[in-house]
Amino acid sequence: MQFPDMNSAVEFFSRISYSRLKYYWRDMIDDETDGDFIEGASFDTVIERYLLDHDLRMILFDAIETIEVAFRAKIINHMSKAADNGLWYLDSSLFEDKQRHQDFVLDLKYEFERSTEPFAKKYIAEHSNWDSESFSGDNPDAWLIIEIATFGTLSKMYKNLKSQLPQRSAIANDFGLYSSKDFSNWIEVISLLRNIAAHHSRLWNRSFSKKVSDPKGKRDRWLNGAFTEQQKKKPYAVACAVAYLCRAINPRHKFSLSVKELASKYQNISFGKYGFPIRWESEPLWR
Repeated sequence: MQFPDMNSAVEFFSRISYSRLKYYWRDMIDDETDGDFIEGASFDTVIERYLLDHDLRMILFDAIETIEVAFRAKIINHMSKAADNGLWYLDSSLFEDKQRHQDFVLDLKYEFERSTEPFAKKYIAEHSNWDSESFSGDNPDAWLIIEIATFGTLSKMYKNLKSQLPQRSAIANDFGLYSSKDFSNWIEVISLLRNIAAHHSRLWNRSFSKKVSDPKGKRDRWLNGAFTEQQKKKPYAVACAVAYLCRAINPRHKFSLSVKELASKYQNISFGKYGFPIRWESEPLWR
């Protein structure tokens, strides 16, 4: 491998481990030799890929915050109004799987007890019958306890809501989708990506275990064609879902523009490793 600036390379390795960097150069290794690099492989390219990956994670993480906050608000508003009380999350009749519902409630109460938010601490201090290990005791209204739920917990809760519930469809519709099943799939995969970004893990050349579905019904601009099977497992498909949901929440959201600006900044690096197709910027979703 070429090292145009050896001092810069040494400094880079002093703060970023070899094991973390090696996945950014794996496609530069010649399979026909005993681990040699292909001709023209440069450490400058590795650094540029690494920096691109960092910047893309930050843009995605910021956009996912918009989705997570809105998702939490939609759940609280729709479900609480329909149930006409704040304790609907305890009602197992609203959920498909009773065991998963029980696990959800106990996880929710556990997260509430561990929360450092002043409103959570105040509630527990003022309610002597608070019990984090059962359904009994003093339970906070949904608008309070769901505010501290993790994105993963919210995703699992929504997936377990009964499919015929009007509120499940209403939440999906607020995000521009006519299928709650599609919305559940998108939220689940976005939650996986959020955890990857939160732990500063690699998106470059990553495949997800969960595929992103093509939406069966949509209100806003989407893609001209369907995802390929390969794209469904790549960050590109998740980025498309994020772009669509952010626009549904706020038509002036800058996520799509930020991704295009990033591609322009790193124009020497192919976005193909993320699953982005050729001329992806011309798709209706990204215009």
